[in-house]
Order: sequence, then structure tokens, then C-alpha cells
Amino acid sequence: MRFYAIVPAKEHSERVPNKNIRNFNGKPLFYWIINTLKKIEDIEKIILDTDSDKISDFVLKFFPDITINFRPEHLHGDFVSMNKIIENILINYNDTNFFIQTHVTNPCLKKETIEKAIEIFKIQNDYDSLFTVTKIQARLYDKDFNPLNHDPDELIRTQDLPQVYEENSCLYIFSRNSFFKNKSRIGRNPYLFEINKLEAIDIDTEEDFILAEKIHEIL
Repeated sequence: MRFYAIVPAKEHSERVPNKNIRNFNGKPLFYWIINTLKKIEDIEKIILDTDSDKISDFVLKFFPDITINFRPEHLHGDFVSMNKIIENILINYNDTNFFIQTHVTNPCLKKETIEKAIEIFKIQNDYDSLFTVTKIQARLYDKDFNPLNHDPDELIRTQDLPQVYEENSCLYIFSRNSFFKNKSRIGRNPYLFEINKLEAIDIDTEEDFILAEKIHEIL
């Protein structure tokens, strides 16, 4: 299996300005996940998908051998589905059948974790895709105070509650066939690959950025 890794990085960031190129523990944020991906033998090509010459030029200074895919104009903006962006890449790069997608905003994701996920995907023939999740065992409510996963009249220990899982947007693995069949990076029968909360941090806010830097220092 030859895997191509897709790393999207658009220029505009509403909540954290210049997030993808901002200094993060001495390097631009994009540096960390790309540097991790480059160490994984199963990944043959890394494709940075962007709408920005600024980001492209900056990334190439650190990784001159990376492949840059510039988004067509109809895929620019903050409200474009990631599945549409992936579809464009799969059309442009049709010389492999297997893909990994992660984000610049996942700097704490470890090489060993990605390698383990790849190995599971390669041997688990019953699953058409894989994505990372974070386990939650807590008392959850909807906005109207309706309990979602527990009975308030039976105050059992949180560790005894049914496990639920959050899609943490850290890592997706899928085949070309599965993607085009389902029009999604997550197929109809995915493998839920659990990772710990420290690796799973995804930077969406200033608070996330500060916390991620501290976590990254200790991992």
C-alpha cells in the first residue's frame, strides 16, 4: 500500500489569525505535523493543500520536496467541506489508492500513533476507513438539560457510564474507492481508532494554541 498524506492549510483563520504559520515552540505550526509525516515509511508523498502563496512559499523553505496543491477558486473560503477539498486532490493525484489526512493544527500527534493506525488499516479488511476518536465518560446533556447517556436519578460513577466517542479531527485513513463510493473520508464501516486526549488536541482557539504548546513541550 502506497499512502499519500493530505495536509490542508488555508490562509484565513477567523479565531486564531495566521494560525498555520504562527510560531509554535520555535517553529511555524505547520512544521510539526509535516515533520512527523516525513518520518513514516509508509507515506510516499505529502500533499499540502492550500489557497495561499504565502503559506506555500513558507512551507517550501522548510520542506522543499513537499507537493503543493493549490485549491481552485471555487474551493476557497471558510465554509467549504473538507470532503470537497479531498475530492479535488484525489482527482489530481490518481496514481495511488490510499490516503491519510491530518491537519496542521494537530502538532501533538505522534509518529508511533500514526504508524499504528496505518498498520491497523492495512490488516483490518472488514473496515473501509479509519478515523481517530477520543473516549468520553462523563455525564452529558443536550441544550435543554435532557440527559444523553445517563439517568440523573441513578448517580453511577462516571467510569461506569457507557463509553461515547468524539471525532477529534486528528487523522483519517481511507481508500480511493471508499471515498468516491461514500463521497466522504469516513466510509460506511469505519474503524474507530482511540487516541489519548493529549495527542488529540486540535487548535481552534487561542486557548487551544496555548495549551497545545505546553502539551507539545512534554510529549
